[in-house]
Amino acid sequence: MNHAQVAFVASIALPFVVLVVLQRALSSSLNAAGIHFSDLILIGLPKDVNNPEMGSHTFEELVVSTKAYLHAFDVPGVGTVDVLSPPFIGTLAVLLAAFVWTTLFQKSRPKVLDPTKWQTFPLTQKTQISPNTAIYRFTLPTSTSILGLPTGQHIQVSAEINGKDVMRSYTPTSSDDDMGHFDLLIKSYEKGNISRLFSLLKIGDTIKVKGPKGQFNYTPDLTDSIGMIAGGTGITPMIQIIRAALKNPLDNTRLSLIYANVNEEDILLKKELDTLVDTHGANGRFKVHYVLNNPPTGWTGGVGFVSKDMIKEHLPEAGIPSKILMCGPPPMVSAMKKHLDELKFPQPRAVSKLVDQVFVF
Repeated sequence: MNHAQVAFVASIALPFVVLVVLQRALSSSLNAAGIHFSDLILIGLPKDVNNPEMGSHTFEELVVSTKAYLHAFDVPGVGTVDVLSPPFIGTLAVLLAAFVWTTLFQKSRPKVLDPTKWQTFPLTQKTQISPNTAIYRFTLPTSTSILGLPTGQHIQVSAEINGKDVMRSYTPTSSDDDMGHFDLLIKSYEKGNISRLFSLLKIGDTIKVKGPKGQFNYTPDLTDSIGMIAGGTGITPMIQIIRAALKNPLDNTRLSLIYANVNEEDILLKKELDTLVDTHGANGRFKVHYVLNNPPTGWTGGVGFVSKDMIKEHLPEAGIPSKILMCGPPPMVSAMKKHLDELKFPQPRAVSKLVDQVFVF
């Protein structure tokens, strides 16, 4: 069982165990003090049928006696606790909310993807982030639906172009934390097929999607360190993994990214990447090295193409438990394979598998 599975089981079991133990301890202690919830059936009946002057059992008497005891409730191993105090009630409410969330709400989030059939989803929002690149948001069937895509995998998008069905693979930048929609970061090319089609989409237009697809499935216990080499929109599988790893407090994986582009304005999601470095860089969890072919004046990052020396300086070495992930234009990926071979990394397969140290998306 991996860390994520342990955390999920614990999130259900711990609140349940705490509530059961608390209920039993509370019930046992109240009974020992002579306070029984079964006394509720006595309300309105005489305390002593032979002495009517003693009066009848009242609800107010039961409440007063119970309150007095709960204000000084003895918890074994802890001491006296005021069960009716705001801090205690607040803690109990948090535990109860966690239990309800994990057992009820999480189950109500239907997964939409089906690897055996094509489904259509409408475009509801388009956010332009550069002259030829945008984030396209598509709506899922319900506000609580999730895509159901494992971290690191992708979807297939299909369209009929010039009488032929054309398919391309894309990795959403959103995750299953995002309910009711999914996002695709697409760079459109004038001579592209599917990518150009995206640029022509209008709000309300639909795309056909099938998935999940792919051999990679990120989990917190996958490896100690992950080095990433991305070019252009090859950042999409990387950002999905980076977000998943850094938001998980149980994940200690160290991440390092070399991100190559032509011009500074081509760097996608730079603001988010820089914010993640500011948040997680000091503890060594995440670092980024940008590389540009045409750097502006005063540029402090890498210049030219990604080199063997850049990989050696900024990414994990071959001799430690690590993985190298690559996604970008084919010429770039081919060049990186040669650099990695010279740095003693194993040759990647034609179709990468999760067990491989060098994985190409």
